[in-house]
Amino acid sequence: MEQRRVTDFFVRRRPTPRAALRAKPPGCAPHPSEPAPRAPAKRARPGTPPPACRRLRLSASAGGVSSPSSPAATGSPAGPGSPAGPGSAARTPRGRKIQKKDALSAGQPSGLAALQDKDTISELQSCLQRARALEARVQALKASAQKDAESPSPLEAEGRPEQPCGEQLPAYQRFHALAQPGPPGLVLPYKYQVLAEMFRSMDTIVGMLYNRSETATFAKVKRGVQDMTRKRFEERNVGQIKAVYPSSYCFRQERNVPTFKDGVKRSDYQLTIEPLLDPEAGGAAPQLTASRLLQRRQVFSQRLLERAKEHHRAFLASLSPPMEVPDDQLTRWHPRFSVDEVPDVEPAALPQPPPTEQLTTAQEVLARARGLVSPKMEKALSQLAVRSAEPSSPALPASPPATPPTTPTHALKGVSQDLLERVRAKEAQKQLAQMTRRPEQELRLQRLERLPELARVLRSVFVSERKPALTMAVACARLVGSYCASMSPGEMEKHLLLLSELLPDWLSLHHVRGDTYVKLDKAADLTGVTARLALHARAEGL
Repeated sequence: MEQRRVTDFFVRRRPTPRAALRAKPPGCAPHPSEPAPRAPAKRARPGTPPPACRRLRLSASAGGVSSPSSPAATGSPAGPGSPAGPGSAARTPRGRKIQKKDALSAGQPSGLAALQDKDTISELQSCLQRARALEARVQALKASAQKDAESPSPLEAEGRPEQPCGEQLPAYQRFHALAQPGPPGLVLPYKYQVLAEMFRSMDTIVGMLYNRSETATFAKVKRGVQDMTRKRFEERNVGQIKAVYPSSYCFRQERNVPTFKDGVKRSDYQLTIEPLLDPEAGGAAPQLTASRLLQRRQVFSQRLLERAKEHHRAFLASLSPPMEVPDDQLTRWHPRFSVDEVPDVEPAALPQPPPTEQLTTAQEVLARARGLVSPKMEKALSQLAVRSAEPSSPALPASPPATPPTTPTHALKGVSQDLLERVRAKEAQKQLAQMTRRPEQELRLQRLERLPELARVLRSVFVSERKPALTMAVACARLVGSYCASMSPGEMEKHLLLLSELLPDWLSLHHVRGDTYVKLDKAADLTGVTARLALHARAEGL
């Protein structure tokens, strides 16, 4: 059954040459409702020619190949006397479908078509009305935008004070809000985000110190916050944190706080920081846990956002006409509101150490120590206070400024004046030489300073090699590996040439067959050699 259905499908879709064998005689015209003749499905034998060849043979045997312009080729309906070819038989089902469609369209009532036309016209009219309303709204928005551009807001009319080029903030701070990923929203200004990061770091460090019952001082917190944020942290930032979140910490000035710094005495006043936490239910000491840290951070960020909203509200009120948006419905800033140009948070006042009273006169010492010292000491202090209260001698007339003394000081007592003048002249000459020294002279002086150490290393190399002479390449390689400073073989060769130039009797160079050999006098006193090199260095350094 399945094979028959497949065969019928292929026969209807594609005519076969066997349909021409079963065509009706020339006198019979095919009926429109008559199905196309079906050919039995048979397997092709091995020796049978392809279908195209068979079609040509059958057409030739029938009396010639039909032209494409014939009725059978074009698939037009045959008349009473026209033969029915394979084309007409193959296109009969399609003709039936077209006839059925025409019949249905012809039988459709005309009232339904008119109703559909009326619905289409009404829909087009409604779309046209909506388009006109949108166009009017766009024109109104353009007019209002042009009006706002021509008459700027009072805030813009007053103008923000133009900062000079040297004081203008960098671009990553001025346009920080525009560079944030995601859709635009209520982004905090850059300075507020930095302050929030400082609060997070400060809260973390204070929590660590508080949980282990250690007093948190500003010096400890400052070092930790600067390490975490890589930014400078000062008392001004602590005042800003207190201004934003007053109930976060308790600040005090205390003395006798354990410190391990040399510059801070135990008796000095230090700013201590203690977190304010709600008491535990069981009466235990509260701890600054991770959940509380997160909660405090959220509260601080929310308060920063409220401050930004206040500036935004003032900006909206200064517009013409003024605008008012409830805070709970605000999802993004005004397009002309410069988020990163809001004023900084004014720092709150922090506790200051109490002023210490300094005693400068004997009268003040006497007033403070009265009743605390012996009567004899009190009498002596009173006499000193009386003497200090007496009027001093009349002032002498102002004398002209004294010139620097030419006589030797007490430290140089006994040294001849000529010797001092020669020393001063030599020092001035040395300073003048340093100021007027050329780069090549400076390089030569540096090499001279290295020569004493190089002489010691070179003699050790010759002693270890047990040879009277070494090639220049071998000597430079040994010196590069043994010298304390990093140096290239070419630079080391220049040092050896300079050494042979200054001390030709101790180090000599010999050119044999294109190679340069270095010969050293091992019997010479090394101490005298280094002394001579140091003398050369001092002589050229002057």
